[in-house]
Amino acid sequence: MRGNDHRQDGLFSYVSLESRVPQSHPLRPVRAMVDRALKSMTRDFSRLYAGAGRPSIAPERLLRALLLQVFYSIRSERLLMESLDYNLLFRWFVGLSADEPVWERTTFSKNRDRLLEGDVARRFFEQVLTQAKAAGLTSDEHFSVDGTLIEAWASHKSYRRKDGGDDDNPDGMGRNAGRNFHGETRSSDTHASMTDPEARMVRKGNSTPARLSFAGHALMENRHGLVVDAMLTEANGTAERDAALTMLGRQPGRRVTLGADKAYDVRDFVDRARAIGVTPHVAQNVARRGGSAIDERTTRHEGYAVSQVIRKRIEEVFGWGKTVGPLRKTKLRGIARVGFQMLLTMAGFNLIRMRSLLAG
Repeated sequence: MRGNDHRQDGLFSYVSLESRVPQSHPLRPVRAMVDRALKSMTRDFSRLYAGAGRPSIAPERLLRALLLQVFYSIRSERLLMESLDYNLLFRWFVGLSADEPVWERTTFSKNRDRLLEGDVARRFFEQVLTQAKAAGLTSDEHFSVDGTLIEAWASHKSYRRKDGGDDDNPDGMGRNAGRNFHGETRSSDTHASMTDPEARMVRKGNSTPARLSFAGHALMENRHGLVVDAMLTEANGTAERDAALTMLGRQPGRRVTLGADKAYDVRDFVDRARAIGVTPHVAQNVARRGGSAIDERTTRHEGYAVSQVIRKRIEEVFGWGKTVGPLRKTKLRGIARVGFQMLLTMAGFNLIRMRSLLAG
């Protein structure tokens, strides 16, 4: 018998969100790990807020919502609020009831900026990593490092002379005036973006165009490919090597190996790495003037060849961050905000990776 296409909304719903999410849903183990990390951060959250006044968005809910934005490639916070309004799975993950109102986008953004003051993204990343270490998923001896460019939320037209000498609309008439940059010398010493002054005009190689960007860096352990440290810096010629030494300095003080590509085959970097007890398994740049800084003392060992194979897995981290996560072109401005997004994305990558490893 054919059923009737008759629409009738119930006045009440007696089914909880917990029962609507299947026990086998892949977000369940992720939610459990996130809750453990957030529970250990209770004191950190308490220091960020006053003891009296109007309650703000709970920081735990705020971070869960931002993780959903990473996991499901939601391009903006406006769309995130819209999705939270009707998506019961999202409401369950964040901790909202079925009838609870969703926050205004501007309110959400202001509360997100509050978390920058306490370096909350760094603390959350560390708490997720602590769970990975407790489960025996990380290595403390063998690492790989690499960097990538994260395109800033600023256009070429915003890249102007600091002294204002290249105003192409001096009479104030018209909008969106065009400009021809061919043949013009531009550098960070004389030019800056009017939209995001902390972004720098750089390019990854000779075959790629220059874009206003930031430099993102990640340190990966070689056992299971988890990110053990990440940071965002200004994009310049030495950013990758300087960031690598900074991240290595945060690791335990035992002798380790570090796999890296040819960009790290610089004598100064190799010498400084060895001085802090790191064996640089860096790919040799034989075309470099003066020869490679890595000789047979390093390359003759079997571990060097292994590091050269495994170090390429760090590209999976950046690939996930740019195709699934929001790191291809950020929608935030400034090193502080983009760095927050970078750390949260790396924590999200670790959560997804740990879910698969623990299930296996």
